[in-house]
Amino acid sequence: MTEATPYLLQVARGAVVERPPVWMMRQAGRYMQVYRDLRDKYPSFRERSENPELAIEISLQPWRAFQPDGVIMFSDILTPLPGIGIPFDIIESKGPIIDPPIRSQAQVDQLTPLDPEASLPFIKTILQTLRREVGDQSTVLGFVGSPWTLAAYAIEGKSSKDYKVIKQMAFSEPRLLHAFLGKIAEAIAVYVRYQIDCGAQVVQLFDSWAGQLSPQDYDVFALPYQQQVVKLVKETHPDTPLILYISGSAGVLERMGQSGVDIVSVDWTVDMADARRRLGSDMKVQGNIDPGVLFGSQDFIKTRILDTIRKAGQGGHILNLGHGVLVGTPEENVRFFFETAKQADRWL
Repeated sequence: MTEATPYLLQVARGAVVERPPVWMMRQAGRYMQVYRDLRDKYPSFRERSENPELAIEISLQPWRAFQPDGVIMFSDILTPLPGIGIPFDIIESKGPIIDPPIRSQAQVDQLTPLDPEASLPFIKTILQTLRREVGDQSTVLGFVGSPWTLAAYAIEGKSSKDYKVIKQMAFSEPRLLHAFLGKIAEAIAVYVRYQIDCGAQVVQLFDSWAGQLSPQDYDVFALPYQQQVVKLVKETHPDTPLILYISGSAGVLERMGQSGVDIVSVDWTVDMADARRRLGSDMKVQGNIDPGVLFGSQDFIKTRILDTIRKAGQGGHILNLGHGVLVGTPEENVRFFFETAKQADRWL
């Protein structure tokens, strides 16, 4: 690594630096007025995320405003699904819709291998441009959905509160679900490799819904497919750091560490010092400030930042929220968060 290697990438690769790098999940989006103005002009989410010019602009909005150490491309975890034969739409205020949902072996058999050059050419334009725009000043992150979470969307057909359709399949037709998860895992590994080839320096895997599984079911339906993705990616891109994030992960935290990723992103339901102990000294961590903290006073925000950094300890920590930035979060508090984080070594 050279002096030109950006902070986040240094830490993700194991270096110890004077302060933790900082970025935010969902840092581009509805809390920013400039994004809401653009959304009003281009109301289709898929247009915003799949039109390179728009996606690049949205990705760079928080970079220009706050100079985070990580710039993540504006996209969606469902983006690769049409490339394997699963169409979807995203309806504002309702979320993703997949119709028809995946419910049969015949549907699984009809799925095709992912060819990202053919089905996702805009990803290359987005990531290559982001690398040029931020240069060595920030790390460009890609991201994907993990197999269980993507399967849940595809099988439920929409967002869910109880996940009863996929759990019914898991517990009554496990062979069908495993066949589907295997195909999703292969496609996601191809997609991660493609993002890296296009310029992503770190890739985060979101298995957002895996926190809804019991530990014993996580071991059967989530962990093996996370491991499959990581193994396939590391075979060809061993030096690219991978992050795993799960919402509501307190019950499966140690299991996340078994996935093979380089960094576990911790949500705010786990104390960071406890997370460090549970994951072991060899695992790097990300997080884990409650997004609601950004509605507090600046003194409160500063206190929480310093507390989290102290609990994470020296090295191996990327400062982030425990989930995405909430709608309505004051932009000035986001700015203060980044400014404070970048000066944290002064107060520690």
